[in-house]
Amino acid sequence: MVFLVYVECKENILGLQNMDSYLKFHIFCYDPKCYQTLNWAFVSFPSFRLARHLQKEAQSHPNNSEFTEDQKSTQSQEEFKLEDLKKLEPILKNIFTYNKEFPFDVQPVPPRRILAPGEEEDLEYEEDEEEGGAGAGSPDTFSARVPGANEGTLLPQLPSEPGMTLLTIKIEKIGLKDAGQCIDPYITVSVKDLNGIDLTPVQDTPVASRKEDTYIHFCVDIEIQRHIEKLTKGAAIFFEFKHYKPKKRFTSTKCFAFMEMDEIKPGPIVIELYKKPTDFKRKKLQLLTKKPLYLHLHQTLHKE
Repeated sequence: MVFLVYVECKENILGLQNMDSYLKFHIFCYDPKCYQTLNWAFVSFPSFRLARHLQKEAQSHPNNSEFTEDQKSTQSQEEFKLEDLKKLEPILKNIFTYNKEFPFDVQPVPPRRILAPGEEEDLEYEEDEEEGGAGAGSPDTFSARVPGANEGTLLPQLPSEPGMTLLTIKIEKIGLKDAGQCIDPYITVSVKDLNGIDLTPVQDTPVASRKEDTYIHFCVDIEIQRHIEKLTKGAAIFFEFKHYKPKKRFTSTKCFAFMEMDEIKPGPIVIELYKKPTDFKRKKLQLLTKKPLYLHLHQTLHKE
């Protein structure tokens, strides 16, 4: 049997002398075997009778506890043996170690200066500190870190249609001041409308074939997967230059370029490079560098 007592104090709100404060008790008798309240009482007592009343209640109900004295004891009689403690040794030794594959260290984010309204941050230095890349004395070829990256995801030319024009773009090379530090570089080509929606399937070039001074050479043909006449007004062809960062373990977009419809003409063309992130809507464009470094292309038009 369990007694639950709820106490409420009622003060002498009248301010009279020699008047005891009263305590209000809600006494519940609860039997855990039948899971219900057997009886309850609501009583008001002068405060000096509290001890006497609780003593009487305790004496009127015998101890019906079903627990033995051993079960009530909180002290275990079992002892730890030396063999048991030795079993914990490998766990304690490895408690602060972890698998290097996962979880892996997260590189701290460098603090960034808070800009004043209208002030623009100069990010040109960002790629100068590229770590783990190929240095000046490294080979002028690249090996892919991602399976299938050597082949890329290029698509074949569409079937010709009478009166329709197909476009082949040869990506010759890209000029970058830190070209030698880029690992597994490739270019993602996409055709977007004014809202940045894809109009054709996205294609990735294979990893670049070689580097030379400040240039990375691709020499690969891209077949645009829609006839020029069927492209929507304001569409543009985007070229995103990407490379692998070994310490951060992911592929990053370094810069991008785009070519609008009025620039589609047979022959060579060079287009400017812009800072990431890629702005498919072409609203806020910032040049990657003031140096004369560009993306070099050659266009071929096919029309029956």
